[in-house]
Amino acid sequence: MSPRPRISVAVVMRRELLNNRWQPWRWSPAEVVPHEEPFGSAPRLLHQDEAEQRWLFPAFDVELFRDDAEGYYLNLSAPQPCWFVHWRMDDEPGPDGEQLARPVDVSLSYHDAGRWLDAQENVDQLPVSAAVRQWLQAFVEAHYQPEPRRRRRPQSFRSLTDRFGNPASVSTGKSRGGGAQGECGHG
Repeated sequence: MSPRPRISVAVVMRRELLNNRWQPWRWSPAEVVPHEEPFGSAPRLLHQDEAEQRWLFPAFDVELFRDDAEGYYLNLSAPQPCWFVHWRMDDEPGPDGEQLARPVDVSLSYHDAGRWLDAQENVDQLPVSAAVRQWLQAFVEAHYQPEPRRRRRPQSFRSLTDRFGNPASVSTGKSRGGGAQGECGHG
């Protein structure tokens, strides 16, 4: 059995100054880049000034799974295919007293992003490069099989139900336009 296709990436997180009374800083992913050995395995500060910080979080493996080919297809069908970066704030402040926003997972699957969002996690999108898009497209072409469309049963064959969902029947004993004279006790 061949190993699953995978690439190793690093995430750059950006902390920008908002300087308002509700929230002094905002975290967001800035970019996803190919992982390189010199990055190591620990996060590190890349840049800092009064207005922002940029942190590198290395060594995220992004694997492609055959059973999630539809999730990749949905991503490729979007106007701009993207990385989905799932991240969380540290529970404890670091040595400088500040909390870091750490990426937890990186995916190319629309389904992964949906599950994370359903769990009310932080998920942001970043555009993929042309090379990653081509790599993902090749995988989808090899493994995605759209579900066959189910034939809809004609409406004339549907069973009749009343407004409560109970079986209903149609009686043709009455003539159109009202009942016959004498049905209501009138002569």
